[in-house]
Amino acid sequence: MSKASLPLSDFDFCYPEDLLAAAPAEPRDHSRLLVVDRSTGAIEHRRFFEIGRYLRPGDCLVLNKTKVLSCRLVGRKSTGGRAELLILGRSGPYFRALGQKLKTGAIVELPLGERADIVGSARSGELLVKLSASDPDKYLEEIGLPPLPPYILKARQIRNTTPHPDSDHADRARYQTVYAEEPGAVAAPTAGLHFTRRLLDEIKGSGVHVAEIVLHVGLGTFKPVTAEDAALHRMLPEHYRVDPAAADTIRETIQTNGRVIAVGTSVVRTLETLARRPEGLSSGEGESDLYIHPGVAFKAVSGLITNFHLPRSTPLLLAAAFLGRERLLASYREAFRERYRLFSYGDAMVIL
Repeated sequence: MSKASLPLSDFDFCYPEDLLAAAPAEPRDHSRLLVVDRSTGAIEHRRFFEIGRYLRPGDCLVLNKTKVLSCRLVGRKSTGGRAELLILGRSGPYFRALGQKLKTGAIVELPLGERADIVGSARSGELLVKLSASDPDKYLEEIGLPPLPPYILKARQIRNTTPHPDSDHADRARYQTVYAEEPGAVAAPTAGLHFTRRLLDEIKGSGVHVAEIVLHVGLGTFKPVTAEDAALHRMLPEHYRVDPAAADTIRETIQTNGRVIAVGTSVVRTLETLARRPEGLSSGEGESDLYIHPGVAFKAVSGLITNFHLPRSTPLLLAAAFLGRERLLASYREAFRERYRLFSYGDAMVIL
């Protein structure tokens, strides 16, 4: 058997489960910030509202303004057992969804007397679902729950946190960036959750450019890597769009030797996708299946603001490609020692 060029086991690690963040920091920008020097690996410990001291006039901060859909439906199977569906998007008259222990022919009874019929299967283990509501999109918007990752719910169980009556309402607001505009994501671009409007205004006032792009975070981002040779993983496509004004700002930043600092791995993938086109980094819209892992060169991005990521995940491999695997894992070990809060609602790091 040939040796794996990129062993998946190299991107596995244990983490203290009591560091799983069950809820976000309040205010948003009071989360902790691990600052890592990309060239030396040196580490500093700050608060997120101090991010401006690491940005320079002429830099460009790039945000992903996708908006998370209320796409988690909870109901009951005909047998009475609990059932949950995560709606991923449309496929003709049906919806693509994920749901455990549900097969073609199953029926899920939903709130307000509606139902979901499992009518078939789609790519990558997805289900095809027919919603009975006369206006399914409106139904999802009103009844759907925020698509919180399972580890947030697990963190709440670990802490024996009793759900507050308004917890779903609070998560609807807090599991969005303050600049979210365009609905389409089934998971938040979590690096952006730390920004407040005031902090962004301060950053703009310091001479830093801010550009906004769209990549609708989907199954491609959170599908775990399973190939023992991680280099063989294939990303599922996710929709992106970069308007001319944003592309011009980013390109001019590069041309004037400013730094392009991506807020989140979704921004990295979008910009690096555009930079690989024959026409270079210009405006465009399409589907990105770019998989960035150690060994892949960066053509557009020179700084990264990100959260801590799960083992064996594509965002982790992207961050490892940017900082180097050893330095990234060393920074994670430091974060564990210093009791940083982990994953979607957790603390942040910036690599410059």
